[in-house]
Amino acid sequence: MRTISLERPAAGVSFGDDRYWEGLTAATAHLDPPLGVISLEALASNAFDMLRRANGMPIRVASKSVRVRSVLDSVLALPGFAGVLSYTLAESLWLAETIDDVVLAYPTVDRGALRRLMESELLAARVTLMVDSVAHLDLIDAVLPPDRRPVLQVAIELDTSFTAPVLGRMGVWRSPIHDAAGAVELARAISGRRGFALVGMMAYESQIAGLPDDPPGQRARAGIVRRMQKASFAELLERRGEVVSAVRTVADLRFVNGGGTGSLELTSADPSVTELGAGSGLLGGHTFDNFTRFSPAPAAAFALPVVRKAEPGSATLLGGGWVASGPPAADRLPRIEWPRGLHFARYEMAGEVQTPVLGEAAADLALGDRVWLRHAKSGELSEHIDEFHIVDGGAVVDVVPTYRGEGTAFL
Repeated sequence: MRTISLERPAAGVSFGDDRYWEGLTAATAHLDPPLGVISLEALASNAFDMLRRANGMPIRVASKSVRVRSVLDSVLALPGFAGVLSYTLAESLWLAETIDDVVLAYPTVDRGALRRLMESELLAARVTLMVDSVAHLDLIDAVLPPDRRPVLQVAIELDTSFTAPVLGRMGVWRSPIHDAAGAVELARAISGRRGFALVGMMAYESQIAGLPDDPPGQRARAGIVRRMQKASFAELLERRGEVVSAVRTVADLRFVNGGGTGSLELTSADPSVTELGAGSGLLGGHTFDNFTRFSPAPAAAFALPVVRKAEPGSATLLGGGWVASGPPAADRLPRIEWPRGLHFARYEMAGEVQTPVLGEAAADLALGDRVWLRHAKSGELSEHIDEFHIVDGGAVVDVVPTYRGEGTAFL
């Protein structure tokens, strides 16, 4: 698998302006769209900016937000990035063939993958499973009892949700472990059970790390979100510290993972956390455009061709319905980046096989021209294309496969 060399870009380089998109267009002019592109310089800029925001705390790369092994390997080659935070056990085993520290961020009930893990001393030493209940331990033991398998490394996930006065419950619905008492009870159950080793904890504060605090045109909401995030982080700083301290009386934890792309500078100041988890900031999905704390470069983008002109003032693109997961809303659609002055047709939006675009720039588009868009979620673009063209210095310098391009699909 090819590793892309990442070097710190020169100061003052601008990403996302007209020259940036014109440069990508010129560099890929010999290629037929649809196609995906990663700007090597923008990727490097994002990686080094994440390290700056982490303030010296190591970052475990969230593979879900990348799904390109070459990019994962390249980022992990930089001092300051260490290990992978994966999203399925099958993916974890696949990555662990070459990466020696993989933490599965979600519990698994994949019995086939569990059996493959248990049949390999090497994989068992490289992969850490996530649990939040004794039922997870029971399921694992039902696949293969402890006397017939290696000791399995596990981590406990802590619920980080926060109840805000106006917004209500904020945060993802994940672990039932909310406080020190619950965490210690589970830690004791793990430590007292043959075949398991408690090595870590994870606490992902999605309501801070993944919720934009500067939504365009929504000043009132922005103020509410910022107040919620400030209160949530203060509450979590105290609670996470208490939980980690209590669990450490039961087991010698190797890591405590926290944070996310949107909260690196905040979580790195938490003394109970030993590492950060982040990935979206590398490719820069447009969901992360509206944060006050940072602004990622649009490192990953995709181009669609104009295939028809229904009217002189319109242009219809091939495909385009690459809609992000989450609550169905306009912010889950791809964002049109270039040419400027385009917008989706109101009653069609981004479609599976065609996407009409309107606006001043549409009249100047001809058959075969391309329009650049960005996905809302950084890693989900990789589920729609087989490869990324790596652009550097105004030219395509490499082509690297996505997970899909390697013939794999884990969700």
